Amino acid sequence: MSKAQTAVITGAGSGFGLEAARIAAARGMNLVLVDVQADALDKAAAEFTNVEVLSRVVDVAKAEPMQALVDAVQQRFGAPHFVFNNAGVGSGGLIWENALSDWEWVMGVNVMGVVHGVRLFTPMMLAAAKADPAYAGHIVNTASMAGLLVPPVSGVYNVSKAAVVALTETLHHDLRLVTEQVHASVLCPFYVPTGISQSHRNRPGDLPGSKPTTSQIVSQAQTDKAVSSGKLTAADVAAMVFDAIDHDKFWIFSHPKALAGVQTRMEDAMLLRNPTDPYASRPDIGDALKARLRAE
Repeated sequence: MSKAQTAVITGAGSGFGLEAARIAAARGMNLVLVDVQADALDKAAAEFTNVEVLSRVVDVAKAEPMQALVDAVQQRFGAPHFVFNNAGVGSGGLIWENALSDWEWVMGVNVMGVVHGVRLFTPMMLAAAKADPAYAGHIVNTASMAGLLVPPVSGVYNVSKAAVVALTETLHHDLRLVTEQVHASVLCPFYVPTGISQSHRNRPGDLPGSKPTTSQIVSQAQTDKAVSSGKLTAADVAAMVFDAIDHDKFWIFSHPKALAGVQTRMEDAMLLRNPTDPYASRPDIGDALKARLRAE
């Protein structure tokens, strides 16, 4: 069993997951690379020739494949030191226009994928901590600013990422009750080019997709534009994450300026004020969106 530290990374075939793997490898860690897209995963795994790599194609939404992954990690490396529950997908449009299959897909990957990572890896890490006073572990769950800002025409995604924020905050508190050796962080990126805006490429074949509505087409176009114009890269965000791990920071924000919107949202709640118009600072965008949707 390798004495090097081990990092488990879901969604490792592209974007932030791949960049996190590159930093982990540079630090000499064993890599457990997980993705649902086999060709991307194979390409990623081939990069790492100087560290031990275990790569597996896994649908993180499903309990049995995740249990098999955990068993393989335990057998090959023992308890991991770092777990990045990062795999994620997106789906937009007016919230009532999302099909049940949209909900099942997005909630399955974004929420249950994190749930499985937490419920299966945390006990291993706690056992390792109890057995070795020198052991230190860290779990990073990828949420999104969407989970804190709840923008329009992104409802399913917003709900999933709000759940990840709540799950991870609870994990932080629960860990503090039982150990000083295992920590948690939540990553809330804003618009960063990672490939998530094209996540429908990995939509399972057993989830039928219907013809997109106008709101879904508009949402996709907005997301594509915002993501492609992002100035921070996935590598920048991965560096932020490892800095947060090194300094035990819970909140990881790629774009701290976006927190002004979170403050407004919290003030709305505290003042019993109806939610502030998300397009208040750019009424031209809001008016154009209303016009497009109301023309139907």
